[in-house]
Amino acid sequence: MHAIVTAGPTHEPIDPVRYIANRSSGKQGFAIAAALAARGARVTLIAGPVALPTPAGVDRVDVETALDMAAAVEAALPADVAVLVAAVADWRVAPAGQKIKKGAGGPPALQLIENPDILATLARSPRRPRLLIGFAAETEQVIAHAQAKRARKGCDWIVANDVSGNVMGGDDNAVHIVTAAGVESWPAMAKDAVAARLAERIAAALG
Repeated sequence: MHAIVTAGPTHEPIDPVRYIANRSSGKQGFAIAAALAARGARVTLIAGPVALPTPAGVDRVDVETALDMAAAVEAALPADVAVLVAAVADWRVAPAGQKIKKGAGGPPALQLIENPDILATLARSPRRPRLLIGFAAETEQVIAHAQAKRARKGCDWIVANDVSGNVMGGDDNAVHIVTAAGVESWPAMAKDAVAARLAERIAAALG
């Protein structure tokens, strides 16, 4: 079976030296890619800018921006399952061709442009994977926001976690699996353990 996994942040350029980003380390996505590959899946890992080694048996595609990641996901189809772990930037700006200089007029006004919604687009695609899983990084009302996101995006599962602590960049995670059947809350464990347990659940769901 073919699995697509996205991981890490995206970098949205402001000018040639600055960008908009977030604190995603890519560790959870890379661990999921490794766990799926270890169970025999053919895995395409689409990675934002992270300094992590490629897991054994995984085909890696490196990207920088949300537009790059959307194109890479489309190019990787068809797939049996897609696990979209990456913390894709919601907005980008039209980047300046030269470095923006600091001047007496104060900081420049950045006009934000909404990035494509990779999860929702994939959910509507005629090549939609049989199992489509999104992630929700929340700081409050984690389960309620995840339930709303699952309904809004049209995916099968949402894996939600509270990132108000040191989850982004850390080695442990506590997640909630939100499906049409309800919510399954897992205790805090190493990200590798989360990945292994999720891979087993994916394998069972795909038969």
